[in-house]
This record gives sequence, structure tokens and C-alpha cells, in this order.
Amino acid sequence: MSHKPIFFHNVGLSFPQKVCFEGFTTQLQCGSRIAIIGQNGSGKSTLLKMLQGLIEPSQGEIRLPSDIVFGYVPQVIEEFASLSGGQRLNESLTRALALDPQMLLLDEPTNHLDLRNRRSLMRLLRSYTGTLIIVSHDVELLRMCVDTLWHIESEKIHVFTGKYDDYMRERRMKRASIEQDLSRLDHQKKETHQELMKEQMRAAKSRMQGEKHIKQRKWPTIVSDEKARRAVETTGRKKAAIDSKKQDLIERLSEIRLPEILKPKFSLTASDIRSKNLIFVQDGTCSYGTPLLQEIQLSVGSQERLALRGDNGSGKTTFVKAILGDQTVEKSGEWRVPPREDIGYLDQHYSTLDSQRTVLETIHDLNPIWSHGDIRQHLNDFLFRKNEEVNALVSTLSGGEKARLSLAQIAAKTPKLLILDEITNNLDLETRDHVIQVLKEFPGAMIIISHDEDFLKSIHVSAFYGIENKTLKMRLA
Repeated sequence: MSHKPIFFHNVGLSFPQKVCFEGFTTQLQCGSRIAIIGQNGSGKSTLLKMLQGLIEPSQGEIRLPSDIVFGYVPQVIEEFASLSGGQRLNESLTRALALDPQMLLLDEPTNHLDLRNRRSLMRLLRSYTGTLIIVSHDVELLRMCVDTLWHIESEKIHVFTGKYDDYMRERRMKRASIEQDLSRLDHQKKETHQELMKEQMRAAKSRMQGEKHIKQRKWPTIVSDEKARRAVETTGRKKAAIDSKKQDLIERLSEIRLPEILKPKFSLTASDIRSKNLIFVQDGTCSYGTPLLQEIQLSVGSQERLALRGDNGSGKTTFVKAILGDQTVEKSGEWRVPPREDIGYLDQHYSTLDSQRTVLETIHDLNPIWSHGDIRQHLNDFLFRKNEEVNALVSTLSGGEKARLSLAQIAAKTPKLLILDEITNNLDLETRDHVIQVLKEFPGAMIIISHDEDFLKSIHVSAFYGIENKTLKMRLA
């Protein structure tokens, strides 16, 4: 399963309106285990295709051994149309491994996988002995299956040898160190300016004394003017040196940009939610003619965070539709749920967004009484700041922007209960961090369908339920 080294020489990827990365030179050895990370649209998937020779680099070259065998599973699998997303992945991966590949290339492989299939994939990847290159935002996968990161950022590919957590820790430490240096330089600049002011004041005082001496027919002095001139020159040199250092630090800081922190202001607080039990189901069933779930016993408190897990097709989404009042789902038993207007719903397709509305109109529709300034301030909290950003049509937004706008909707008109359906699928790591920041502060209750263990831990899920054999059961984390 070994292969000769692969050489990247000055490789770049660019489009007419955008440079993704340039100047990438490295050597890829057999047995490497690499994750490619970066924002959506940074060129990660294209880099996988370039590595196989399917797409030519915009600049430079990639030298591949002539006899290398690739196994490749794309992010969007067009084949096996009758199967679920997880089943398509399994079929495509089986086909790729049947080639006995020396290099396995996977693009977002954990999207759409249930917990059982996720764990199966992790075991397979840990045991794979060839070269492994994965495009992924899945933190658990990054932690468990790779030992090198290629981070596409600021038009460069930054290579880090080590674990994901070590990489993020190093980035935070570098950023903190540079910010401290910048703060120290600003302090030095202020001190230098103050020294100049004092010297100019002393020179002015000396000139006044010299003019007085002239009137008294004493010898005048020119020393004060010379000292003032030398002070200005010295201060200028010091300020120029400080400015040069500061510019260098700013450039270094831009290379290790960390996601901005979202600090949303919710329209609802925890004290506004007076109901102790938002959801109460006893002896409940859900069906489309034939029961999918039965004997449901569930109580959800006003600030409880409940994770709902189960194999694909087990009935998770059907249960959520029953709570939302979907008329296509037949229910029996006792069901007490909040009114639909008190329930928020957020899924990976951002179905709450109207593609023909602008970003500004999306928030205005929720709160017509808000002033233009109020809406702009609210959108500013979710990083929509420029006029072209707030006036953009929803249909033109990236996945990350749609995620932030959906979160802005929730903050603008905060529901008592928020239902999340696999929302971390397809999110880059930066947007994923933004989602976590907002949900950690959300004041109401949440029901979350997700197989992303790190995500569930990050938003402080308090209870776990699993669906097995058409039954909803509480489980340990």
C-alpha cells in the first residue's frame, strides 16, 4: 500500500475574482494523515481534486507517482439516489476501498452519518494504513484520525504537525502574544509623544527666558532651539521605528485570524419563560398510518437541553414534526406542546429563510416596529456590517452567512423552544464556533438532533434520548 512521495511546488488556486491560496510547496510522504480545514469556499474540495490530477493548479505543479491508486469519496454523492445520505456514503466508501487505494481522499465524510455509522467510520479510518487526506469540519474526526493539518487561510496553506487542539491552542497563544506586543507599542508611542511635549514645553520656556535676557541686555541663548530640534528628530525616529514594528505585528496577526466572537442579545430571557414544562407527552405515538414511534413518555423543562439520537430512518425527524404540529403526522396519546409561534426551528438547509428577501428585510419582517438603526445594530452583532452585506439577497449568501442570519432571526424573536436538526452539517469550523457561541447563551429549551458529540458537549446538553425499536428511551451521555 506504499507509494512514492508526492511533490507540491509553488501550487496555487485562483479565480477571476478570488485567490484561494498560492505558493504552496511541500512533500507528501506515504502514510501521512492530513486534514484540510478552512472556511467554506476556501478551495478545500478543489485541492482534493487537484491532488488526483482531476483539476490543474492555477499556478505551480503537483508531481504524482505514475502508479498511485486513489480512493475518493466526494462531499456530494450523486450515485445511489434511492439511498439515504449515510447509506450513500457507505456504498461510496466501500467502492473506494475495493480499489485497495494507496491514498484515501474523503470530502466531509461524516455529514449525514448517524452515531453508529460515525463510530464505524472512525474505526475504519484509524485502522487504514495508507495515506489519508480528509476535508472536514468534524472536531471529533480531526482529533481522532489525523496528525497533520493543512489550514487554508489568508491565501496561504499553513501546515501544522500535531493534534487539532494543540494547533488551536498555539494559534490562541500566538494571537495573545502579538496583541500584548501591540499594546506595549501603543504605550511606548504615547510615552514618546509625552516626552516630546515636555521637551517642547522646556524649549518654549527657555525661549521666553532668552527674550527676557535680550530686553535686559544680557547675552541671548540658542541652546534651547537646538535642543528642541534634536528632540523632534529623535522622537520622529522613535515613532517611525514603532510604526514599522506595529505594521509587522498587524500583518502577522492577520495570518492567524481567529473567529470573531458573537454576543447576541435575545428578545426573550429565561425569566420570561414561566412554564415549568414546555413539552409533556404521555403514552404518545407518531405514525404515517403505520406507527414509527410508540409509548412515548417525555417531559421537557423550560431551560432543558435534550439531545435526540438514533439511526437514520428511526423516526427522529417524524417526532420533531409531531411537536411542530405537522398535519401529515398522525398522533395519539396525550401531547402538550407550546404554540407554533413559541417554537423555533433551525435545520441544515435554513428553511426559515426566504431566498427572495434581503438580509435587512429578513429581520424587519420579524420586528416591523424596530427602527432601521435597531436592525442594523442587531445585524452588526451577527457580523453583517457593510451596506452590501445587509442589502444582499438571501439567495446569494454562503452557507455560513445563512447560518448567522438564521441565528439573528432567533435572537430577534426568541422562541421558548428551539429545535435543531443536524445544523452542524456542512458548516466550516468558524461558523460552527459562531453557532456554539449563540446556542450557549440561548435562554430557552432546546431539542437537538445531532450525532456531533463535541457539538452537544459544547452547548451543554443536559439529557440524551435514543430511539430504538420504535421506542424513545433516556440514555447516558
